Amino acid sequence: MYVELVLLILSLLFFISIFADKIGYKYGVPALLLFLIVGMAFGPHGMGALLGEKGVEIHIGVAQGISTLAMCIILFTGGLETRLSDIKSVLAPGITLATLGVLLTCAITGVLIYFIFGWINAVATVSIWLALLMAATMSSTDSASVFSVLRTNGIGFKHNLRPLLELESGANDPMAYVLTTTLIGIVVSLASSAEGTQVEALPIIQNIVIQLVMGSVLGLAFGEGLVQLLRRVKLGNEALYPIMVLTACIFIFSITHYLQGNTYLAVYVGGLIIGNNKFTRKRQTRSFFNGLAWLSQLVMFLMLGLMVNPKELLHYQVWLPCLIISIVMLFISRPLAVFLCMWPFKQYRQRDRLMLSWVGLKGAVPIIFAIMCKANEVPMADLIFNVVFLCTLVSLLVQGTTLTAVARKLDLATQPEQERTLEHFDMDLPDEIQSSAREVEVTEKILANGNTLRELNIPPKTLIVMVRRGEDFFVPTGASVLEVGDQLLVISDQDAEASYKHMTDAAEEEALWRAQIRANAKARFEKATAWMRRNKE
Repeated sequence: MYVELVLLILSLLFFISIFADKIGYKYGVPALLLFLIVGMAFGPHGMGALLGEKGVEIHIGVAQGISTLAMCIILFTGGLETRLSDIKSVLAPGITLATLGVLLTCAITGVLIYFIFGWINAVATVSIWLALLMAATMSSTDSASVFSVLRTNGIGFKHNLRPLLELESGANDPMAYVLTTTLIGIVVSLASSAEGTQVEALPIIQNIVIQLVMGSVLGLAFGEGLVQLLRRVKLGNEALYPIMVLTACIFIFSITHYLQGNTYLAVYVGGLIIGNNKFTRKRQTRSFFNGLAWLSQLVMFLMLGLMVNPKELLHYQVWLPCLIISIVMLFISRPLAVFLCMWPFKQYRQRDRLMLSWVGLKGAVPIIFAIMCKANEVPMADLIFNVVFLCTLVSLLVQGTTLTAVARKLDLATQPEQERTLEHFDMDLPDEIQSSAREVEVTEKILANGNTLRELNIPPKTLIVMVRRGEDFFVPTGASVLEVGDQLLVISDQDAEASYKHMTDAAEEEALWRAQIRANAKARFEKATAWMRRNKE
């Protein structure tokens, strides 16, 4: 009975969160914030407490396992969706922001956190290492949060800022991870050893460099190896190809851990290599991982809501320093780090840098790092968790809801490029064909010259390969009769709008030409009739 009850509760939570996403999309509220609210409502300190029940509780070990898998999937999907052709022009500034930018954000925020807690005499006095650890957990920009808000608000960015953000927000999590794990080790070691223990900088730097290099090399090697395997292996069941890639994602993460590399960097690089190569069922695999990434985000924010205790946040010695830290990250740490990192890249103007400074949303990654702190029994782990919760909440509320307004104020907002998808033809086409496939709806204008396929004015280098009428599909011939409302699957070098315009314009021109011929013939007939009448008279 216990298993069935847990599954029932989880399914209800997922349903509510999914519909919360629809509400967020309609009203412009960040969907991840709604997931967080749903989790808080069903947690042990939400409706459960109001009803005198325990509510839904999650063991910290289970939470760490789920969060590790979730982050693995999120980063792998980020790599899978990133096109090397798009980020090639922003490689240098993107890597700078993803490495040096994270390091500067962590250092600036950590020092300010140390003085903030000492200045306001908060719930506890934190050491400089604990302050740096707090900052490290929140030092990266979350790609899923950024593009969730962009999708919800329906905007894009000018001046090639979107690929730069894709690269930075996808590649900066490994740097934040290595900083977090290193600082967790330092804080735990200092807490368990005698006072006066010195922290040596050289071993720390060596460890960070080794992890980053090993993670990159292993991700590259295993990613390329999987591509070759996918090209050569023929599986009996096509549904197994995405499962095979998922298995490879987990394998890359696990083997990199034992080889002393940065696991999350290896996963991201592996996804990047796989996503930019051709293999069987690539489109199906990408759709599969998109769904998994959204599920992972949903699970992480639900989990954060279930684990947080609102009563602890209501005390001014908790929410006041957290609010100040959020303001510091919004207006000091992130902007300062961005301006320092972007200084060598003169092609980015002042307003571009301001936009990059503002798009520093927090998401699932700080939650995962905060759970890591709890699982490793870091001193004041509950305080770190509360800081992460409030800073993530402020980030989603302030940055998430004002992103569109700031982009428009800086004159950087634009309509995003719509993803080319087939709505009426659910087919797994190769990427080369998928990119040139379009849907065109048959209208009265298109049929102005006739209702058979051979009578349509089809543009050059264009092929109509299938027709959908209601729920029926058929491959057309020249004699096929078309009806208004039919959907045509068109493969062309032109886009759908150009193909439609060519068909309708050509049909209208020919209809006007024929009408003119008829009018001229009628005029000549009337003239001839009049002449004959005059002669007869």
